[in-house]
Amino acid sequence: MQSREKQLQRKIGRRFQKALSDYHLLDDGDRVLVALSGGKDSLLLLEMMARRSRIHRPKFDVEAVHVRMTNISYETDTSYIENFAERFGVKLHILTTSFDASSDTRKSPCFLCSWYRRKALFDYAQANGFNKIALGHHQDDIIHTMLMNIVFQGQFSSMPASLKMKKMPLTIIRPLCLVEESDIKEYASLLRYEKQKKTCPYEHDTHRQSMKQLFDTIEQLNSEARYSIWHALEKENKILE
Repeated sequence: MQSREKQLQRKIGRRFQKALSDYHLLDDGDRVLVALSGGKDSLLLLEMMARRSRIHRPKFDVEAVHVRMTNISYETDTSYIENFAERFGVKLHILTTSFDASSDTRKSPCFLCSWYRRKALFDYAQANGFNKIALGHHQDDIIHTMLMNIVFQGQFSSMPASLKMKKMPLTIIRPLCLVEESDIKEYASLLRYEKQKKTCPYEHDTHRQSMKQLFDTIEQLNSEARYSIWHALEKENKILE
């Protein structure tokens, strides 16, 4: 009997490859920078991108970057993600940045933290010749974002699978956009992924956990709800570039 690990690897691999194909996320000659936070999603993304890069077509280069916030307390160092990247033959770059939550009281600390991380990521990618940045958002993340936008912004939209930036020569891709979080959790547990731990003083200043609970309730009402929502996003062209 096939091991559960192999079953999940095949299932995730199929969804990963379908996303690459359906949303045309990779081209020959791409230089892709994987944003590696150290969480389960980005670790899986790095593993999948590394495996895919060994296939002849499309031929692309992949490296990874980890951005540390100097004002966020980390409980561990980066040795695990460095070893993880090395195991899959991916060069890892570690950047440091910070933000001052009092500098713009109109924005939440979570927004500022995310903004400065992205700025460091974008600046590094452009300075080093990368044309695509791969982020580890999975299908649940995208659906949760859609719910947040409806509830708090009054608009039906979410994070696209591919987004070509208007002000810089970069394209954001989300190759895990068709992968369910539950599969990632189980796979990460089976392979004993270690999470890069940090103590964030602002981790409760977000509505994302509430949206996760809301979506869990929706799925209890209809187990096929995620596919209906995804179809609606695709129909409205909100998940495409």
